[in-house]
Amino acid sequence: MATESQHIEQDKKYEVIVLGGGESGVGAALLASVNGLNVFLTDAGQLAPLYQRELEEHNIPFEQGGHSVDLILNGSLIIKSPGIPEKNDLMKKIRAKKIQVISEIELAYRYKKDSKIVGITGTNGKSTTTSLIYHICKEAGMDVALVGNIGISIARQVALHPKALYVVEISSFQLDDIQQFRPDIAILLNITEDHLDRYDYDIQKYIQSKFKIVQNQQPGDYFIYNADDPLITGHLKNISISSNLLPFSMKHEVSKGAYIKNSEMLIKLQEEQVSMNIYDFVALKGKHNQYNTMAAGITASVLDIRKEKIRSAVQTFESLAHRMEFVATIRGVDFINDSKGTNLNSVWFALESMEKPTVLIMGGVDKGNDYSLIADLVSEKVKAIVCIGLDNQKIADAFKDIVGQIVQTTSMKDAVDQAYHLADKGDAVLLSPGCSSFDLFKNYMDRGDQFKENVKNL
Repeated sequence: MATESQHIEQDKKYEVIVLGGGESGVGAALLASVNGLNVFLTDAGQLAPLYQRELEEHNIPFEQGGHSVDLILNGSLIIKSPGIPEKNDLMKKIRAKKIQVISEIELAYRYKKDSKIVGITGTNGKSTTTSLIYHICKEAGMDVALVGNIGISIARQVALHPKALYVVEISSFQLDDIQQFRPDIAILLNITEDHLDRYDYDIQKYIQSKFKIVQNQQPGDYFIYNADDPLITGHLKNISISSNLLPFSMKHEVSKGAYIKNSEMLIKLQEEQVSMNIYDFVALKGKHNQYNTMAAGITASVLDIRKEKIRSAVQTFESLAHRMEFVATIRGVDFINDSKGTNLNSVWFALESMEKPTVLIMGGVDKGNDYSLIADLVSEKVKAIVCIGLDNQKIADAFKDIVGQIVQTTSMKDAVDQAYHLADKGDAVLLSPGCSSFDLFKNYMDRGDQFKENVKNL
């Protein structure tokens, strides 16, 4: 039986039931509550003390440690946290009763009033692109919030500190339960195989999920997309989109959008054109960041930010923690933290930007990785691999004929020590795991923090 943390009226019919008490769920509960809706939050696990206090302060009834199923099935509207899969038993019961289910971003959209939304999705690069767009908007003096998958939920922001513009990082899980949600500017950075366990290992279902970001767009809206991504361009041929299409590319020039030619990034909308030298991007090295910067630059131009502001903001942008984050140079060896690289596409991009012989620390909970995808880059750039995790036999088997030295470790201290031992002066040690962190760490942030701590203790 669930632990009742506040008095719950079991026979009461709640207008809104929030499933899941993380940042997304608590944000949704707060937004529903401040708009006078009768809301109840339920979580199968334990809520963080901070979230418990918040719910109590706002007199929002909640339970943790289990679900009051009858009470939930008596609700009018379910707001499902993105981490809950459809195959969950409770979700099957909810679907069988045909109760309306929406995501937290859908609820936020319904209460945002006249505010504008820039929505960013894609398999990789979301956090960097979202942060860069926010940085440009902030530098331009706009009334803007950085929200979504990157930290504060958009529902919390709309509830407690509304802004004129929301720059939102959006996962496919959040898009799965939208109905009316419509970003004024939608960005699709790339699509590669990830989270396929959630989509019955069907890449088409994953692609369709990502494209939900444009399903409600209208002729006055904008869709910014990667024209070099075959899964994106292939799907575009089969669907109709109402908004203005603005592609970005490194492979060919575009009449509207952005492209790179002779180390110059050109962003074109109407007559106005913004040009930037890619070597001026201090914190945005590598091709993946050039794609991210094109997407951000187009967005800034659509928002009528002056080109001088765009240029200076890109040049002053600082890279995110755990995403190709420089940690230290110790006796001539650079240490780089890319703990947020939880899939092989991220590892590919990380290695592609490396300019020194690299000792690669990788491993963790394998999500069905096909390591042949990075074999060529590993062969070209990696001198040794340090595996970290409880079972990394698949990595060892994949690279045993390519890399001379592969060692196994089961703690971050051991991994950092081994990598330092294998590196020579002028080399780099890169933590880019390509896997989830849950076998040894709380999350990718914990993994990255432990890496930085152990590097500093060398």
